Amino acid sequence: MSAVIRLARSADAADIHQIYRPIVRDTHISFEQTAPAVGEIAARIEKTLRQYPWLVCEVDGRLAGYAYASAFRARAAYQWTAETTVYIHSDFQRRGVSRALYSSLLAVLREQGYCSAVGVIALPNEGSIRAHEALGFRKVGIFKNVGHKAGDWRDTGWWQLELRPPPTSPQAPRPIIQLAVEDHFDALLNAGLQHIRA
Repeated sequence: MSAVIRLARSADAADIHQIYRPIVRDTHISFEQTAPAVGEIAARIEKTLRQYPWLVCEVDGRLAGYAYASAFRARAAYQWTAETTVYIHSDFQRRGVSRALYSSLLAVLREQGYCSAVGVIALPNEGSIRAHEALGFRKVGIFKNVGHKAGDWRDTGWWQLELRPPPTSPQAPRPIIQLAVEDHFDALLNAGLQHIRA
């Protein structure tokens, strides 16, 4: 088995669309009502990579899953907190791909200078809860009936992970494009590969 974790490219949009479309169409896990087109996904990748990491995992040449970070909220005081997201292709479930991607994503965010990561989980979703808690995320609350998806009102659970102790005088997190050219960046990407199983 050959596995690699790397930064996403706009050319990955079609494969990402194939993973995400059935999640939007058939589940309550994403609160989007219509799956974005391939072009829209490519635009989201490009926008995300101006500041945040968007990672993909390839296993034996196939895109097995992806994970990315985004702004938790827009106001400047929130800039040291990132919201994290991961989706895995149905063919690669229960093979450690989610844990691998999240481990690498969190390592990158920590190195960028983020202090906290937040995962928002549409409930129920025991698999996602287990995955987050295995990485150290802790439940901080539930918002009741905040979305209507797949024929029912849905709660969202909020899980949080401290990436590093919050400094007294924090510097703004570095854009991913700055970190990506440093010599140790590949080691950060490879941080999660140990979790992938054949």
